[in-house]
Amino acid sequence: MVDIIAMAIPFFILFIVVEVVSLWLAPDDEEVGYEVRDTATSLSMGLGSVGIGVFYRALSLVVFAALYAWTPLRLDTSLWWVWVVIFFAEDLAYYWYHRAHHEVRILWASHVVHHSSQRYNLSTALRQTWTPFGGIPFWAPLALLGIPPWAIFLQQSISLLYQFFLHTERVGTLWRPVELVMNTPSHHRVHHGMNRSYLDRNYGGILIIWDRLFRSFEPERERVVYGLTKQLRTFNPLVVATHEYAAIWRDVRATSSWRARWGFVLRGPGWQPQA
Repeated sequence: MVDIIAMAIPFFILFIVVEVVSLWLAPDDEEVGYEVRDTATSLSMGLGSVGIGVFYRALSLVVFAALYAWTPLRLDTSLWWVWVVIFFAEDLAYYWYHRAHHEVRILWASHVVHHSSQRYNLSTALRQTWTPFGGIPFWAPLALLGIPPWAIFLQQSISLLYQFFLHTERVGTLWRPVELVMNTPSHHRVHHGMNRSYLDRNYGGILIIWDRLFRSFEPERERVVYGLTKQLRTFNPLVVATHEYAAIWRDVRATSSWRARWGFVLRGPGWQPQA
């Protein structure tokens, strides 16, 4: 299997340069733009994620291949309609994967990296986790449906490529029918906002229909403030990658109640036991 994301890295850098030049030629006072240390952190996180991700993808391949060998179902990828099924199935799996990583704190500790920047530009898309566990259960059903593992990985890569271009303020709202069905820069800006009305909204990958269906959709109205409700004040990649795990450990150590300990790990970010 060819790693499309790794092959796309030079193009990611090219588009980042294009966005920087566009901001220089046509500045917009309302756009947060780029900052050297922030961009360096995002690029460092992205490169680290690619390297570490090799091992997780290998584990995923083993699991998906085992499930695919076990199930009697088979989808013939030479048929066009099968790719329609794969597209919708993978996008739905991504929605629930993404939503769970906002609603379960130990998963959020992995995903929070992507939300840690107070900037919003194409380099932000590359700010990815160094602890990419937790995804296998969400895509495993696709292998059980008879989708070959290579096809699962291919569609995942297509989704990630699409989502790269969502991380920009250079694009406003698109044609209304597109905004109705597809995830767009406007919808994804909301997802990266720390505004109260924007928290935990717009989890979609390529499509926004799942958010509309499962009532997690929020349109872009007020100006988006990017980052976390408790902003990070560091550009150290190691701290960015691990700070929430450290916070979970502090909370777990601070209580003697096992019920509270499990709550700090498995409940949502910000959860506190009742007094």
